Amino acid sequence: MTAPTTYAWEIEARDLRVRAGRKMAVDGVTLALGRGVHGLLGPNGAGKTTLIRALATVLKPASGELNLLGGMELRELRRRVGYLPQEFGHYRRFTVREFVAYVAWLKEMRDIPAAVQRAVERVGLADRADDRLKTLSGGMIRRVGIAQAIVNDPEVLLLDEPTAGLDPAQRLKFRELLTEIGTDTCVLVSTHLVEDVAAACTDVLLLSQGKLVFQGTPDQLAAKGTGQHPGDSPIERGYSAVLGFPHRPGSW
Repeated sequence: MTAPTTYAWEIEARDLRVRAGRKMAVDGVTLALGRGVHGLLGPNGAGKTTLIRALATVLKPASGELNLLGGMELRELRRRVGYLPQEFGHYRRFTVREFVAYVAWLKEMRDIPAAVQRAVERVGLADRADDRLKTLSGGMIRRVGIAQAIVNDPEVLLLDEPTAGLDPAQRLKFRELLTEIGTDTCVLVSTHLVEDVAAACTDVLLLSQGKLVFQGTPDQLAAKGTGQHPGDSPIERGYSAVLGFPHRPGSW
């Protein structure tokens, strides 16, 4: 797939508001994201999943502007976007290959077998491609989720907690894959693991109570912290500083 050159940013939002039930979970977010790996951080309830779901066209914004890939028609847009929800549905009796092929079919791809093979190889599941999903571990299921999200070589890749269930070695491999994909794709990764963001992301977005309270590089976020802020690393202390977490020994 050749990326069009008619838009300046893959993702643009202006004063975006999105509801989750009765709550305005995303409240006035403005951003512009191009190619690269963008980390989305924030505490529980900050609005990360709601923002990802709106960008994936699962949720309709309550107000504001949202422009993806230049504002193309919805059906074409969904062909060009990859999405891994925090919890993704799957058919337990499908094999890995069958499930990823099914997603490729939904995206109306052409050479599905070759695309599926490449996707499962990229997530290290080539040797389990013909195993049924019900036989896989939780970490392997998460890697199947990543494979279905990248099978169409998306121009925008949205990943909600993609490393949940992955062991440390798999997380390292995932970071390498993100770096590779981010060279020509706009990747937005929502995670609680601040160190993953520091290692793999070109910039960081930090949400708090539905609002964007920081956007910059991992080094810029780290520079916000001091020894008085909680955290085991400079970027964790910067995260605490931006969110206004006080240092209270023994507190959660």
